[in-house]
Amino acid sequence: MHRRDVLLGSVLLPVLAVLQLPFPIGPAEAQQDKATSFDAQTVRQLAKELAAKPYAQNDRQLPAELDQLSYDDYRNIRFNTDRSLWRGSGTAFEAQLLHRGFLFRDRVDISIVTDGQVRKLAYAQDMFRFDHGLKAPDPKLDLGFSGFRLHSPINRPDYFDEVAVFQGASYFRAVGKGHVYGTSARGLSIKTGDAGGEEFPVFKAFWIEQPRPGADSIVVHALLDSPSAAAAHRFTIRPGEATVMTVEMTLYPRADVDQAGLASLTSMFMFGPNDRNGIDDFRPMVGDANGLAILSGTGERLWRPLSNPLRLQISSFALSNIRGFGLMQRQRSFFDYQDLEARYERRPSVWVEPIGDWGDGAVVLVEIPTPEEVHDNIVTFWRPREPLRKGREYNYTYRLHWTWDGPDRAEIGRFGATRVGGTAERRLFVLDVVGDKVKGLSPEGLAAQVNASEGTVSNIVLQPNPDIEGWRISFAFEPKGADSAELRADFVKGDERLAESWVYRWTE
Repeated sequence: MHRRDVLLGSVLLPVLAVLQLPFPIGPAEAQQDKATSFDAQTVRQLAKELAAKPYAQNDRQLPAELDQLSYDDYRNIRFNTDRSLWRGSGTAFEAQLLHRGFLFRDRVDISIVTDGQVRKLAYAQDMFRFDHGLKAPDPKLDLGFSGFRLHSPINRPDYFDEVAVFQGASYFRAVGKGHVYGTSARGLSIKTGDAGGEEFPVFKAFWIEQPRPGADSIVVHALLDSPSAAAAHRFTIRPGEATVMTVEMTLYPRADVDQAGLASLTSMFMFGPNDRNGIDDFRPMVGDANGLAILSGTGERLWRPLSNPLRLQISSFALSNIRGFGLMQRQRSFFDYQDLEARYERRPSVWVEPIGDWGDGAVVLVEIPTPEEVHDNIVTFWRPREPLRKGREYNYTYRLHWTWDGPDRAEIGRFGATRVGGTAERRLFVLDVVGDKVKGLSPEGLAAQVNASEGTVSNIVLQPNPDIEGWRISFAFEPKGADSAELRADFVKGDERLAESWVYRWTE
């Protein structure tokens, strides 16, 4: 299973028709289960009880009509516009349900919470249209759903834009004002990049709190399950210029987990000016994100440009009390990509802001070779240094910012484009540095410091670049027989760092 495959159908599907009627939803209301009480502990208790039992595979059985759907077939299943949640009720949110089929085989139960009472939404075939001759399943079957979308007006007040979607394993995505979908997040990742294979936890059920009129946020609860752990998530989603999710996660391991990935982000990078191995393409760059940014507990800032390597590579940045990390899209001009359909310059940067002290661990970056842009080949997450122990409870809270830029507004220079060229024996690196901190500086006392773990660095040049109101650092790197090397560049004035640190893994 490719990560991009889990998301592909959802990414490429046209926006479904806007929902029409307020909640309650008329005929479907009578098909809902009887209301029961719901509070902040409900899903946590379910996760705790689930983790105490042997793992059971989620329901993935589909009737013959849905069992072998192609992507085009799945596109022809549309949510009916007369079966809706909340439209016309005065709230700033709408929701629409997603059918099972194609890559989305797992049954997901969805419930609505209103004033502390919860009702499960029952599947009904007439909630959906089956267009262009696609055969509908037996109307007597209770198929459940594969996920849902949330809508809210963020680009203009009279239109409800799609702002978030939860569908496929434990994947979810969001956008802010003016964005198109790009980098995704996951509820939990386990054994990512492991030679024995990755474990894909799934969201088994969701509880959506009915938003009140005037509310600027919506709350979603989710129950996650996998062979190694169960977990409860509470998402507080606030759409806007930047869409911000506050995630509260309570995790219960079924077994000791030494390869957990918390606050996981998944993205795509195929090629750019630093990495065009074997690429014959009219576009200068293709990717949902350009690099990994890290803010350590000591305030150190790192920038790691992404690569599409020839071999799987895993980088680990050991830190204490991580303050933030994210997959960032810093190249924001159409001319950086030249793609009128994908509009990579409009993909959101996604920044993880831990709340509280997460202790010792590492930000892990996994870069997977890919020949095509339809595969998500970039994963990053926080891995605790100590294994998560069976039978214990772990609590993590963090914010996800889906934004044009990270929320960190520190006055420090940042690295923009990284360009690489030359020969196999001598590589030339050219780095852009921008930001108010470095704008208009006198050259006196400024320096670029560059070092490499293998090979040699020479011809370090620092010069102003008026076209970007910043600076250019260039240097030559000679591998001297090494097949890989860790490179680092700093822009300084005496003992003062004027910019984040640029770090890079060169491979032959």
